[in-house]
Amino acid sequence: MKSERLAAAVLALSVAASAQPREGSVQAAPKPAASAYAESMAQAKTGETWVHPLFQRLETDCKGPFVALRDGRLLTVNDKGLRISQDDGKTWGQTVAGAHGQHPEEEPGSCHVVETTNGTLVMVYLDLKAKNRKFVWNDQKGEPGDDCSLELHAVRSLDGGKTWVDRQCLLDGYNANFFGFIRTRGGRLVAVTEHLLPNPGRWVVSSFGSDDDGHTWRRSNLIDLGGHGHHDGAIEPTLAELGDGRLMILIRTNLGRFWQAFSDDGGRYWRTIQPGGIEASSAPGHLVRLRSGRLVLVWNRMNPESGSAWPLTHNKQASEFPCSWYREELSIAVTEDDGMTWSRPIVLAKLKGGQLSYPCVFERRPGELWVTAGFASRKWFNADPVPLGLSIREDQLLGAMTPAAPGKASPAEGANVPPK
Repeated sequence: MKSERLAAAVLALSVAASAQPREGSVQAAPKPAASAYAESMAQAKTGETWVHPLFQRLETDCKGPFVALRDGRLLTVNDKGLRISQDDGKTWGQTVAGAHGQHPEEEPGSCHVVETTNGTLVMVYLDLKAKNRKFVWNDQKGEPGDDCSLELHAVRSLDGGKTWVDRQCLLDGYNANFFGFIRTRGGRLVAVTEHLLPNPGRWVVSSFGSDDDGHTWRRSNLIDLGGHGHHDGAIEPTLAELGDGRLMILIRTNLGRFWQAFSDDGGRYWRTIQPGGIEASSAPGHLVRLRSGRLVLVWNRMNPESGSAWPLTHNKQASEFPCSWYREELSIAVTEDDGMTWSRPIVLAKLKGGQLSYPCVFERRPGELWVTAGFASRKWFNADPVPLGLSIREDQLLGAMTPAAPGKASPAEGANVPPK
């Protein structure tokens, strides 16, 4: 999120300081048996990006967001408008003007586009170019400034992006990055977002739903996990539809794991809110439902694959409690039962001494997964960037995964999905 730049200097110093995991913190999943991939990863050098041998480099310079149009073309958005590719992003056609304040190159996870069942394009985004955009944090009070502003907007196009109509502000105040905007199997549009609240300063999550292709929207109840700090609370949510029609949110926290929330009415209300079982760093993940029905998650785990404990850091302006900011590895896991159990996570890429974070997961075609890193750099925070875009076939990924042991919680610690 944008405010992370304000905390980067403090966090870069504190992350180097040694600290012991607090009692009850989630530990890394058991290390898999020795393998060629594990051995090669252990030999990764500082400043060099290691990539799992099953993953291939993408031939595109775009980090997303992506939309696979019904005619097979690939669509993305930048700060000037839409771009269309006929060759999977190797080249892009002329930009179709449509500058509404979106700027996904600056802030990954700040803009998402969905094509509805009747071909309407709907974009939900942070208005990063607004004149009143401002983030202020009062260190003495530990509170956001009264004039903090980064609005959440929506706009739609009825003619493939040539013109845009019905631009509206969904939420004023200060909002930040989000990793979930989907069309459900019933055609409903649902976006999950985060919002900054005062007294105490913290983040909360809610969703917006539309049943008329983005013409009107309704906001859900708030998901409030407490916390105190400009990076504390319920942060940067991601969203997927389950096989039984319920919706599930995974929420970034500073508590060593994702929290999760469930809705059985299309995101109008989130009645079940609980700690999840997937251990995680203080960083967002991206959860996507594949056309096969499986869910795939890409995220930063709390500790390295090696099993060593990453030092917890405590910037009191950022978080009420110490937390892990480990972002050198991006991991991936799959579930075939809507999160009841997960495969053991594998590391898809590692950048020793740097960061790979804010992932975008995209199913380009059935069974063809793309993963990009919104932030990929040799130094913290986003200094000396080294772009990362990878692809893998779903069947290849499944072949590399170790399933959960029968009768036991998933090695990813399980998601503890409640029954409907």
